[in-house]
Parts: sequence; structure tokens; C-alpha cells
Amino acid sequence: MISFELSEQQKQIKEMTHWFAEHEMRPIAMEADRLERVPDDWLEQVNKMGIHLNTSSFSSDQKSQGPKKEREGNRMGVLATEEMAWGDPAVTLSLPGAGLGGPPIESSGTPEQKERFLTIFKKDQPRWGAYALTEPDAGSDASGIRTTAKKVEGGYILSGQKIFITNGGRASWVVVFATVDPSLGRAGQRAFVVEKGTPGFSCTKLVKKMGLRANETAELLFEDCFVPDENLLGGEELYQVSGSKPSGFQVAMKTFDSTRPIVASMAIGIARAAYEYTLDLVKREFPKHGKLYHLATELLAEAEQDIAAARLLTWEAAWKADLGMANAKEAAMCKAYSGQMSLEVCSKCLELLGPLGLDGHIVEKLYRDVKVFDIFEGTNEVQHLVIARRQYEPYNIKV
Repeated sequence: MISFELSEQQKQIKEMTHWFAEHEMRPIAMEADRLERVPDDWLEQVNKMGIHLNTSSFSSDQKSQGPKKEREGNRMGVLATEEMAWGDPAVTLSLPGAGLGGPPIESSGTPEQKERFLTIFKKDQPRWGAYALTEPDAGSDASGIRTTAKKVEGGYILSGQKIFITNGGRASWVVVFATVDPSLGRAGQRAFVVEKGTPGFSCTKLVKKMGLRANETAELLFEDCFVPDENLLGGEELYQVSGSKPSGFQVAMKTFDSTRPIVASMAIGIARAAYEYTLDLVKREFPKHGKLYHLATELLAEAEQDIAAARLLTWEAAWKADLGMANAKEAAMCKAYSGQMSLEVCSKCLELLGPLGLDGHIVEKLYRDVKVFDIFEGTNEVQHLVIARRQYEPYNIKV
């Protein structure tokens, strides 16, 4: 049974991360949003402090804990991410580290690939990893990617375009999904680690966005880009078809099972930040016992209730991952619920604040930031499809 009591280590991570969010992230958040970038000197400073966004470490903490101790990495990850997103979600996504590119290498890479690509994040200078799946005509439907990988002697030639790639322009390497044959559908997919500076690989554009403005979002182009065999994630044996489930597609799906709870926890942190700011302002500024005060009390009570429900869904998904249990349904549920919940909470807070929540205030910024959380890492419609498929699995009914 899942326990709701945090371990001492979890409490320490939560407290330490909250301190960092409050004292290091919040002071630069609004200016970073206005400038649409996080200052380089700040990134260098936090990198020297050893603070990285390495989501792969959230699911690989066995070495430090020993073989007999229950894993806590995923739970530690959602606790820390909620606090950092409370500080600022765009700054969180801009932190140096493997980011969303870490989990596929951690779960599917060869020992040599893990050593090559996951040990570069050190204190000497900030470095980033990235994850490139989305294309102009494929994103939610991950099986529809059209970036091609043509087998040649010694490697593959990649050709295609990827869009909306977090930290894609500055990443030292990018995990890229491509297909050896579009007619094969999922069975034709492969994942590659493409290193910065590889001929034929370029960042063509940094996207201007409504929210998360301080975080870099890139468009990437692959023009006859040669990638050696040793950069094929997991090696050729990983991509052999087993029954009806090709491993190539599973690399992407397995990544989502670990990253969706992380994204859900970010949405929870955003909602909590908007809720706490609004609650504090209502207590100080609204006339007591008036109609507006009672309306605010009711709406904020609903907000707290919804935040707590989303957090419990997310904790369950992370807990199952730590225990090595299948968590695809729970990961989809927490991601879908948390993204929509956070958008509604931020909307309620804006309505209550009225002119106090206009441009230049934190709640207005959070409302812009949170909109993407019901889109990236799979839209809500995709999450509902994942949930439905798991519901009907025992009856051998395909959805």
C-alpha cells in the first residue's frame, strides 16, 4: 500500500528544493519571462552548485540506496519538480541536464551509451540534453513520424524536421526518433542520439511562445545527417519485433511513463503558486464577509481540493514506477488531470484578482505558462486513449 508519509530523505529534498525555488528562481522569473531567456551567468552559477534537470536520475537511484532499499527516485522527482515549478516552470525547464532526453538513454541505452551521454553533465560548464519526437504532422500520434533513417555502411542517414524541442538548440545531444520505412508504422521506428555539430544537423529556429517564454524551444532540421551505428539507441537488437509490439515504438512510450508524472508535478506546482498568491491577496485585500469574499473562499477551497487530488494521482504513478510496476494508465491519468486542473485553477485565480492579475503579475504569467501542459507529452485526448486501452485490455478488446 502506498504511504502518504514522506521519508526523511524525501522531506529534505522537498525542503531544499523549495528553498532554491523561493530564493534563487522566483527573483529572476519575471525578468526572464520579459527577456525570453534565463541569464547565462545564473545558469552557470546553478550548474556549479550541482543542480541539474536530470529526469533519468529520478528513476535510477539504486546505486546510492543499495540493493535492499526500496527505490524512491520517481517519488523524489515529482516532489522536487513540483517545488521547482512553484518557483517558475520556464526556469525549471531551462536548468542544465539531460532533461527529457535522459529517460530513454537510461532505460534503453547500452552501457557504453549511458557512459558516453549521461556523464557529461558536470560542474565545469552547463550542458543540456534534448528529446525530439514531435514533427509538423506527427506528435500526439507518435507512430506517424516521417523523419527517415536510411541504412548505409557504418550507420544511418537521417532526413526530416522536428519541432517544439525543449532546449534543442543548445543541447549537446538530442534523442531523435526516425523511421527506416514509413510503411512499417511503429515497427519501422528507431531512436538515435545525434550529437551537436554533426554535419547535416542544425537548429533552424527558436520559437516565440505565449508561455514558458524564458525556456528555449527549437525547430531542428536533419539534411542527409550521418549518424554512426554506435549512436543507434540500444543497438540493433533492441528493435527486433516481439509479437505485435515493436521495441522501437516502446522506447518512446516507456519514456512517457516516467516523464508524464514529472510533467504532472510541474502543472501542480504552477497551480499551487497561483492558488497561494491569490489566497494571500484575498486575505489581505478583500473586504471581509462581503459577497466577493465568500465567492473567493469557495473558489479557492475548490482549487485546494483539486490540487490535492492531482498530487495523489501523480504520487501513485511515481510510486508504481519506483516499485517496477506497470504505470502507463496512472501516468496518463495524472498528466491529463493535472494539466487541465492547473489551467482551471489559474483561470479562477485570474478572475478573482481582476485588475490585480493583469500583465506583469505572477498569476497572469502562470496562466500563460500552464496552457501547454494539456498539450505536450501527449494531449489530453491521447491520455484518454491510453487509459481506455488499459481499461479494455482484460477483455481483449482493442481501442
